[in-house]
Amino acid sequence: MAIDLNKVRNIGICAHIDAGKTTVTERILFYTGKIYKVGEVHEGTATMDSLQEEQERGITIQSAATTCPYTFRGDDYKINLIDTPGHVDFTIEVERSLRVLDGAVAVFDGKEGVEAQSETVWRQADRYGVPRMCLINKMDKLGADFDFSFKSLRTRLGANAIAIQIPIGFGNDFKGIIDLMTMKAMYWTAEDQGVNVTIKDIPADLQDAAELWRGEMVEKIAEIDDSLTEKFLTDPSTITVEELKASLRRSVIGLKCFPVLCGSALKYVGIQSVLDAVVEYLPNPTERPDVSGVDPNDPSIQMSRPHSEDAPFSALVFKVVADVAGTLTYIRVYSGKLEKGMRVLNPVNGRKENVSRLYEMHAQNRTALDATGPGQIVAVVGLKDSFTGDTLCDQDKPIILERMTFPEPVISMSIEPQTADDKKKLGEALTTIRREDPSFRSNYNEETGETIISGMGELHLEIIKNKLVRDMKIGVNVGKPRVSYRETITGTAKDVRGLFKKQTGGRGQYGDAVVTISPITAEEAEAEELDMENGVVFVDAVPGGAIPREFIPSVEYGIRQAAASGVIGGYPVINVRVDLVFGSSHDVDSNQIAFEQAGAMAFREAFTRAGPALLEPIMKVVITTPDEFFGNVSGDVASRRGQIIDSEMRGASRQITAEVPLSELFGYTTALRSMTQGRAAASMEPLTYRQMPERLKLEVLANQ
Repeated sequence: MAIDLNKVRNIGICAHIDAGKTTVTERILFYTGKIYKVGEVHEGTATMDSLQEEQERGITIQSAATTCPYTFRGDDYKINLIDTPGHVDFTIEVERSLRVLDGAVAVFDGKEGVEAQSETVWRQADRYGVPRMCLINKMDKLGADFDFSFKSLRTRLGANAIAIQIPIGFGNDFKGIIDLMTMKAMYWTAEDQGVNVTIKDIPADLQDAAELWRGEMVEKIAEIDDSLTEKFLTDPSTITVEELKASLRRSVIGLKCFPVLCGSALKYVGIQSVLDAVVEYLPNPTERPDVSGVDPNDPSIQMSRPHSEDAPFSALVFKVVADVAGTLTYIRVYSGKLEKGMRVLNPVNGRKENVSRLYEMHAQNRTALDATGPGQIVAVVGLKDSFTGDTLCDQDKPIILERMTFPEPVISMSIEPQTADDKKKLGEALTTIRREDPSFRSNYNEETGETIISGMGELHLEIIKNKLVRDMKIGVNVGKPRVSYRETITGTAKDVRGLFKKQTGGRGQYGDAVVTISPITAEEAEAEELDMENGVVFVDAVPGGAIPREFIPSVEYGIRQAAASGVIGGYPVINVRVDLVFGSSHDVDSNQIAFEQAGAMAFREAFTRAGPALLEPIMKVVITTPDEFFGNVSGDVASRRGQIIDSEMRGASRQITAEVPLSELFGYTTALRSMTQGRAAASMEPLTYRQMPERLKLEVLANQ
């Protein structure tokens, strides 16, 4: 059965940790009839938080997908919904969700407004061009302030926010909301779990404020839509509600503005109006640009696929989950039709895959499907070689859709199995986790016999450790978390030779490469249109014939292998440009292996001559503390080699933004709580890499 794409919405709920995303999602599932009992995050019963870790910690760790029906003005709509984590350690979950969504609801805390992770999520959504609407939640919270939160959207995010609702009261006095389109007051009660809405006239004491807000709303909408500008300038009263809504929808889809709603998910206020706004203002799949990609045989050829069942099949894998029934692969279908039992191509690795089963997902539960089409988010079983970011497509009409970018891990720790049986199981388990989580890395160190796991933060690694021990029943011992440093150079080394020459009787080995290395940033590489791969730029500047063409890729491979394993401390090398400037070959003894060795030797020697330096990850830390503890907190930041970049008052609290080396932040949350009587909170995210002081560099290298 063909689905009317005009009646489909693919949306995500995203925000800073503790803004109420999962509670909003629970209410949406309840009002759309997907669940009949509302789960609560604080009780560990939220439907979308199905992992034991999530229920115990009261946070979302992995994005959960569900499909729910919604009836709006007599029409049946289908909403594919993804609840994403707010914690920065799981930012990859947000990244991959935004890649496949058509729209998003950004949730903000009514007291805090825009918080640190809100900015990160907003930037991610900007990168993927995702239309958004905003919900200022928790208006029932003590200290909630709609005006402050609304202004923070404009000042901190630079967003063209347009309020289409305002609250009736706030904190304990929060009663309902005023719809600025219809100029009516709306009330819900907890007794019937907010199922029924009561519509009344606006309270007299709020009439003037509502008129002011509505005037600003109409002006803002008319400002960005030429079709309304003239009407607004001549007689604003002639603009109808239908015209305003149609204009606002066009502007939201065009990323020109972001409508702002308010409510309290916990108290059942305003969530149905969020669902109405999703249908009214966020795009259906056909209103998004055609999905773009490249020809697998010639990446310089740009291609696209329309959102149509008649177009060749194309889909993007955005999540892989190990499941009792087999590996579940979540995909977003962009074009064509996918049927159960179909054979599809993964053009990224050239493998053909069998789709043995198709499911429509509801968190941990599922409904079997025979077929699906464009605009749908489904899970498939049967794929063996497809990972997050891979494309699935028609075997005869291949296309590689735009891939996702995954952040590099900033923290690592050693892990060792307790028994021989655990050792066998550990390798398989780490491979499974790597498939599920692209921001996780693991590698075996031959010299020390250690397995090193790397991730985005202390919490990330702790969750993975618990998963191994509790879910996969593997006995492991873990070391202390360690920082993932990087190596770079501060100067230039010219014409450094790497000569690999071996004569063992009979045919020998001969490779000769001369390189020049110099520092380069990602921005400089982009400006010069040079490809930077894993932090290293390779430039072939060999005069004709000095090295046979077939050996130049071998030199590059040798250089990249040497850069990946580091030179001074075994850490990956970044921000380095390597020019291959000269070399020589032997008619008989030269081969690929010899030139790989020559490239690696030249690189290592040049690196040691070019002023090697150690870079450490710097975190952006945002601390919210009562003002009385400002002195303690700022002194502590300074003692951790941190710099305070910004400080602003937010009511009685002060928000401090600082840049602090990651190595100084282990156990910081506990220390912060103890120095502020448990009243301060902090969030952090990777910011950049910076050069370490020489004394500390020597300390780190000595402890290798």
